[in-house]
Amino acid sequence: MKNILMLVVFLSVVAGCASRSSNISASYVSPSAYSSLSCAALKEEAVRVSYSAAAAAGRQDSAATGDAVKTGVGLVLFWPVLFFNEGNGAKAADVARLKGEMQALEVAAAQKNCNITFRSR
Repeated sequence: MKNILMLVVFLSVVAGCASRSSNISASYVSPSAYSSLSCAALKEEAVRVSYSAAAAAGRQDSAATGDAVKTGVGLVLFWPVLFFNEGNGAKAADVARLKGEMQALEVAAAQKNCNITFRSR
């Protein structure tokens, strides 16, 4: 019984940790938002979104690393630190939205034969 209780506590703590940006799925963004843009404007927007996505991914990955460290310390040394895990919130939503914008830009660019692709999401 004690082992089951420890497992439940461990799983609930780990579930509260922030996800890595690579594990966050894109939110849907309609490509029609970009349909009126020229290829040059699509490229400018793609650069802006790409930089924003990289920054958001960095913030999310930092939160995930911090939560992993807090979880490790909490499980080994000081359990009250577990209450300070950030979990997924606004940072994760920002990453998902920006990934969705990248996908929408690729679709809009393909419809106009602009040849815009992102290396990784």
